[in-house]
Amino acid sequence: MQSFSRQHIQQHFNHAAPSYDDAAILQKTVAERIDERLELTTVEPKTILDLGAGTGLLTEQVIQRYPNAQLFAVDLSPSMLKMATPRFTTPRWPALNTKVNQFLQNCKLTKALATRTAATAINADVYQLPFADNSVDLIVSNLMLQWCDDLDSVFAEFRRVLRSEGLLMFTTFGPDTLKELRQAWQKVDANYEHVNNFIDMHDIGDALIRNGFGQPVMDMEIFTLTYDKPMGVLKDLKAIGATNANKQRNNGLMGKQRFTSMLNAYEELRNPNDHKIPATYEVVHGHAWAAQEVIKGPNRDKSGHIEISLDEFSKQLKS
Repeated sequence: MQSFSRQHIQQHFNHAAPSYDDAAILQKTVAERIDERLELTTVEPKTILDLGAGTGLLTEQVIQRYPNAQLFAVDLSPSMLKMATPRFTTPRWPALNTKVNQFLQNCKLTKALATRTAATAINADVYQLPFADNSVDLIVSNLMLQWCDDLDSVFAEFRRVLRSEGLLMFTTFGPDTLKELRQAWQKVDANYEHVNNFIDMHDIGDALIRNGFGQPVMDMEIFTLTYDKPMGVLKDLKAIGATNANKQRNNGLMGKQRFTSMLNAYEELRNPNDHKIPATYEVVHGHAWAAQEVIKGPNRDKSGHIEISLDEFSKQLKS
């Protein structure tokens, strides 16, 4: 198992906060995907947590979908939350004529009355959420869980704060993420992990069940971003704060020759059809309910269930 430095993660996201939105094309798209999936649910949450809210890309969507809910945007990085704050203010009277709203926004005396704070920023770690037991109806999280190296602890904390039958909906990265960059590094420096490893969606589903969630649904989709040069991949990763957070990473200075060799190895992976450099992202989607699993798992409650062989079942259908 990887061992991540929480301080390292916080520092890099603090540094990346000003440049994050310009480079976070994939994160914006995946946030929209989560919102589309929320459209298919019937939940009417009163209290919502957006965990790993970052600059508020998903928070903004959730505000629009659940305007009357109490929403908390939680992130490890205070600088990210500072960038997100403008997204938390919405018109107090959205049904009013646009010109009237604009007048109220421009009027110094009524500006505070014309807007409301639709979300509260909370600087906290998902391993220790500052919320009471059974106090939350919905947890959403967009591409944050890949920065957690102990899913059991994180999911146990999610389950603690969720009310019975509350919903968890999230995305994270799967094993094929940045496979080209990993392959290029392994070709020139196999002694160190230069790219974080990502957990398979089946293992994520198992972790949900172990920690009191029921009926988890997992699926994934592949995104491929393209660049003119390999350096474009690295610049985007730096701009969003996505660095190697493994405590066992090589902390020494990277030699120019080795780095150049990695870029050359990546260059060999250029797509022959469009002549672009690919960067693959496996996005895992998951949702589960805060209810004991009764279908899967060796510790499931079998009361009320009848075990019957397929042959016996066929005989009963024919009788």
